Amino acid sequence: MNLLLGNGSLDEMMKSHHKPSMRSRACSFAAVLLVCGVASGCGSSSKSAASSETAPIAPVVMAHRQGLSSQLSIAAEFQPYQEVNVYAKVSGYIQTLQVDWGTHVKQGQLLAVLEIPELQQQLQQDEANVKKSEQDLERAKEELTRTTSAYKVAHLTYTRLADVQKSRPELVAQEEIDVAEGKDLEANASVSSAKDALAGSEQELAAAKAALEKDRALFSYSRITAPFDGVVTEIDAYTGALLPAGTSSNKGDQSLCHLSQINQLRLVIPVPERAVADLRVGESVTVRVSSSNRAFPGKVSLFSDQIDQQTRTMHTEVVVPNPKSEIVPGMYATVEIPLHTVQSALTVPVQAVQSSGEDRGTVLVVGSDNRIDRRDVTTGVQSATDVQILSGMTENERVIFGEQSQFKPGERVTPKPITPSAAE
Repeated sequence: MNLLLGNGSLDEMMKSHHKPSMRSRACSFAAVLLVCGVASGCGSSSKSAASSETAPIAPVVMAHRQGLSSQLSIAAEFQPYQEVNVYAKVSGYIQTLQVDWGTHVKQGQLLAVLEIPELQQQLQQDEANVKKSEQDLERAKEELTRTTSAYKVAHLTYTRLADVQKSRPELVAQEEIDVAEGKDLEANASVSSAKDALAGSEQELAAAKAALEKDRALFSYSRITAPFDGVVTEIDAYTGALLPAGTSSNKGDQSLCHLSQINQLRLVIPVPERAVADLRVGESVTVRVSSSNRAFPGKVSLFSDQIDQQTRTMHTEVVVPNPKSEIVPGMYATVEIPLHTVQSALTVPVQAVQSSGEDRGTVLVVGSDNRIDRRDVTTGVQSATDVQILSGMTENERVIFGEQSQFKPGERVTPKPITPSAAE
């Protein structure tokens, strides 16, 4: 120790030794940190590798049996059950207008009154002609009565004289017999003439009454009424306007208004050929209105019973009651027509089947070893949410719900049971 302490150069050497030691320690510490970092990185890599080896989670549903109904959904536009342009039957000026845009009317309700002065004058003339014909008929009846009485007297006189001449020829001159016979024939001819005059008077009266009824009918047309319950969707003429008689084929004739029946509406839908055999008149259907997000009951009212050669569809109409006017013509709706019903069908959700053609598809079945098996299946009736499996799998087997491209046959997965409604 003394030797070392006594050596002055030794202290310097020690000092010089301390400096490299500090560097070495620093280097050693850095090396330790580097090793720890590498070790830490290796740990992360090993965890990642372990995570990558974990089986992916697969949402699965179980095939089960249930009653299944398929339906056909077709979009259509609501139309009034019937709609017409209301025309005047006789030409005239609008004296009173009782309705306006949007007025709801009942069948027979007054819409407008027309002013037709010349028709009123014609009615007065017709009534006068009827009265004159009635008076002529009364005179003809009186004349027939008079001539009939005269004939009875003349005929009775001639008969008596003829009888006396047969029993006592010397009491009655032949001249008297001849005169009585002439009067009898004359009276008989007068009766025939009176009958003809009476028949003519009756015909004239009937013609006069017919003319009166005709003009009265025309005059009644001055009161324009609603042909059915509906709503006025358009007014084409107002008070004071001249309405022509809408009895010609000229489509340019002006109408009074446009009337639509909306207490029940109709939907015209083109039913595809494949569904025609399942249609029935009177069959109940569900009509969903997209704008109000509501469903209304409807019925198949008619169909053409013939397939359109161009579209391969059949004209079909559905009637929807609308007593509260909750639906307005022009709204769009979807008609859901039931087609097939199967009891105790083996079903899976439609999202579990990858279609590969008509009545064909594939499913990914998760076996008991949690490995995926791709199956070809035959499908049957399909509803909006489920599809019937006719062959290719059995009841209670698990199938992957959703996109099949994420999984491969033979791959091991972690099945996670779900409900289709929650998955959607």
